[in-house]
Amino acid sequence: MTPLRVSIFAAIAAILLLLVILELIRSRRLQERYALLWVVTAVVLLIFALWRDGLNVLANTVGIAYPPSALFLLAAVFILVVLLHYSTAISELAERNLMLAQRIALLEQKLKEGEPQSPDSS
Repeated sequence: MTPLRVSIFAAIAAILLLLVILELIRSRRLQERYALLWVVTAVVLLIFALWRDGLNVLANTVGIAYPPSALFLLAAVFILVVLLHYSTAISELAERNLMLAQRIALLEQKLKEGEPQSPDSS
């Protein structure tokens, strides 16, 4: 059985995480599409922190002797999923930046070719 103190601490941490996420969404510092994984993470952590028998079942299924370790393993897995999601988003943005830089270079080249050269410029 998970110690009560560990469950209380994990529940408080999950609630604080949820509140921070909601505040970041409210202040428009985090977009909803990126916040979804964080909200799911916080809710799952809160569920397992409050449902102590569920954490024991999860720990026994995975073969973990100390159930609170299963809670932190679950948190680590969700964080890895979030990091993978952000890595794909960053890769997509890097590709878009490269495409935009190439388009700007082509437009600048067309602009230079279309301008008549003045005798003052060298």
